[in-house]
Amino acid sequence: MTGKHSTWFIFILLAIARPGVTQEEHPAVWMDYVAPTYTILPNLTYATASNMELKLDLYLPLERSKPVPVVVYFHGGGWVEGMKERNTLYLLPWLSMGWAAVNVEYRLARHAPAPAAVEDGRCALRWLALHAGEYSLDPNRIVLTGHSAGGHLALITALLPEGSPFDRQCPSAESHRWVDGVEPPVKAAAVINWYGISDVNDVLEGINAKHYTIEWFGSLPNREELARQLSPLTHVAAGAPAVLTIHGDADKVVPYTQAQRLHAALDKAGVPNRLVTVSGGGHGGFNRQDLLGCYAAIRLFLRKNGIVQE
Repeated sequence: MTGKHSTWFIFILLAIARPGVTQEEHPAVWMDYVAPTYTILPNLTYATASNMELKLDLYLPLERSKPVPVVVYFHGGGWVEGMKERNTLYLLPWLSMGWAAVNVEYRLARHAPAPAAVEDGRCALRWLALHAGEYSLDPNRIVLTGHSAGGHLALITALLPEGSPFDRQCPSAESHRWVDGVEPPVKAAAVINWYGISDVNDVLEGINAKHYTIEWFGSLPNREELARQLSPLTHVAAGAPAVLTIHGDADKVVPYTQAQRLHAALDKAGVPNRLVTVSGGGHGGFNRQDLLGCYAAIRLFLRKNGIVQE
């Protein structure tokens, strides 16, 4: 492990909260004995694209006598910036519930333009489905989450239909690779969308255009049609995974209207969903009380949809 990665690895190992910890227990107590309760498998290769080995980090509770639920996290950065190692603390609320977690890197615009990041999200989900049994993970309780562009990737990865062309470069199991052309189905149980983009064209052209989106598409000649295909709103349909969206109503980076339109579309399609509005909230940076409310809403949503079992 290189020096730049060893620091975050040790820090996260020390910071993980043990499952079921009570609010009365001081954090220093759990950190004293957390190391024997979790293991971290960093930088596992889930796919190769653009001459890059794409990596993910897998966080596993050692107690897995029965399959455990798993959260898959995509970092933000407008598809142009960011790295998984800088976002590991977002996994802590999930680890505190005893979940496994997957922290995914994906190709940024400087490596490959759209739709590369979306292809990578789909490949990461397929990798997880293929290896769930190996790591005693529950394939029926996979939750995707992320912030900003990561929220978009969580949404689009979950909402794309079976047989999507964006699945075609993903590695397949040996039982399929050499004998047929079947794209194995991948399925998420829910999405926790932190102020993600639901209509990509809205931030590519017009009054809401943002340069991070323009950079992601670059000079692609078909960018408006591709943006439509990469928009979660395009793929909302009955039977989709449950979606909880958290969005500040004063967000200047991803318009709050994106969350409102997604909520309305999911309601119309009969998809279980909830919109949590952070009053006066911008693009993240929520205060402690707001975050406590957000995570309380997340846990309630997961219980109501049968993903967290009492």
